[in-house]
Amino acid sequence: MYSVLINRDAQKYVDSLTEKSRRLVKKKLEMLKDNPHPGRADKKKLQLPNYDLFRMHVSRSYTIFYRIYEEEKTVKVLNIMTIEEAHKKYGML
Repeated sequence: MYSVLINRDAQKYVDSLTEKSRRLVKKKLEMLKDNPHPGRADKKKLQLPNYDLFRMHVSRSYTIFYRIYEEEKTVKVLNIMTIEEAHKKYGML
């Protein structure tokens, strides 16, 4: 089992969502505890020059960006945004 740590800005974003969206995002974050690695269509590994970044879609509405630290059995959530925002910001990924 992995621990999931959420960046402060990502947590503020989740807190600002509607109750339904917040519940969906939190459910997906809980799933990262059991298995943060890709294997399903909603998770993907993005290889950046210096490290691996992972993304997970939430209900075709939001994207969660995170890193996996195997040594500590920790997942660090770096950013959460709408899929549209993610395409604009990380379009090249």
